[in-house]
Amino acid sequence: VQLQASGGGLVLAGGSLRLSCAASGFNFRLSTVDWHRQALGKTRELVATITSNGNSNYADSVKDRFTVSRDNTRRTMYLQMDSLKPDDTAVYYCHWRNSEGRDFWGQGTLVTVSS
Repeated sequence: VQLQASGGGLVLAGGSLRLSCAASGFNFRLSTVDWHRQALGKTRELVATITSNGNSNYADSVKDRFTVSRDNTRRTMYLQMDSLKPDDTAVYYCHWRNSEGRDFWGQGTLVTVSS
């Protein structure tokens, strides 16, 4: 299993970024996948989830600003982040949990939002 996150960078507050997560090694089309983030000195938190049929859920802190989507043909999940705030600064990880409850994580991509 591989989850390759990309698209992070430095952006001014109010700006936008689009993260991508390329998945391989499991049945992506039938899987729920999600984005988590971890800010320096804080615990990792769930940001957004997308199910196999495209239903999504968001943390309250990002609702109405972030949009999660997927392209099953490309085996890729996306996170469109708009109206970014300094509090969104974190390493963002894509994640999949298999049917046995084992967690798989990507390597993370750093998002830095400056004020």
